[in-house]
Amino acid sequence: MELDVFLDPFKYLQIPFGAWAQDGLEWAVGVFRGPLLTVKQPIQALFRLFEDGLRSLPPQFGLVLIFLIGWQSVGLRGGILSVVGFVIIGAIGAWVDAMTTLAIVMTALVLCALVGLPLGIVAAKNDKFWSFLRPILDFAQTIPSFVYLVPVAMLFGIGNVPGIIVTCFYAISPLIRLTNLGIRNVRTDLVEAGSAFGSTPIQLLFKVELPLARPTILAGFNQTVMMSLNMAVVASMIAVAGLGRNVLAGIGRLDVGEAAVGGLGIVLLAIFVDRVTQGLGLSLRERMAQPWFDATLSELISRKIKGRS
Repeated sequence: MELDVFLDPFKYLQIPFGAWAQDGLEWAVGVFRGPLLTVKQPIQALFRLFEDGLRSLPPQFGLVLIFLIGWQSVGLRGGILSVVGFVIIGAIGAWVDAMTTLAIVMTALVLCALVGLPLGIVAAKNDKFWSFLRPILDFAQTIPSFVYLVPVAMLFGIGNVPGIIVTCFYAISPLIRLTNLGIRNVRTDLVEAGSAFGSTPIQLLFKVELPLARPTILAGFNQTVMMSLNMAVVASMIAVAGLGRNVLAGIGRLDVGEAAVGGLGIVLLAIFVDRVTQGLGLSLRERMAQPWFDATLSELISRKIKGRS
């Protein structure tokens, strides 16, 4: 007996973690599935708003809008390259699926912002809350993305809305972390100066801390968006529409062409979103340091007025 324990200790030491997880999930489904299904309605309405708006927009008007967004956030060169990327998406037959994927990402980003920004602000103001929240974020970021699919599918079903929910769970952590980091890194002398001039804590937050932490917070948005696009392929396993479904169908049928179309569409969409969110994070000084041909319309007007004065 003692020799057996020494040679194979795990023959007698076993933890039924899998059975506990299964029982816990079944209990959660029985208790929370009904109330949680009501959460799907507002998310469904928001997704439909984005999807109907993007898919009903004629491609030529969509390209004009994409150029304006790219120009105003990145610069003229960025606007042109954004249009080229979406022209390629349309030419390979992935325009409609790209609009659906973009609607999913936009919906997930809105939900992440509504939840992640307040949590990051509270974490920056309360060390005890941050100590409680940090291991949860560590666990959420290290768990494989496929593991999220089983509990979400059992609690919310399958389809686009459960896909948005699982995307939020997977992608919200960077936004919380970088919001907390950005506010904590605001110079204390600036906060003290605001307090000396009689600013309330709310005024300090919205007029001093959040503006100074904006580049870091937008970096968190950037990471959240990129992780949302990464989740597009994984979430297609629970019947989420968009470019990820093309990749999944191509893998299932060994159709390299269809998988390549979905993969290229996701790559081009990710590049566009990445450049836009990075451009929004630039400070005014960094924007004014850009060459004139890479400046936005508002920057060109500001330079013209400054030159006349």
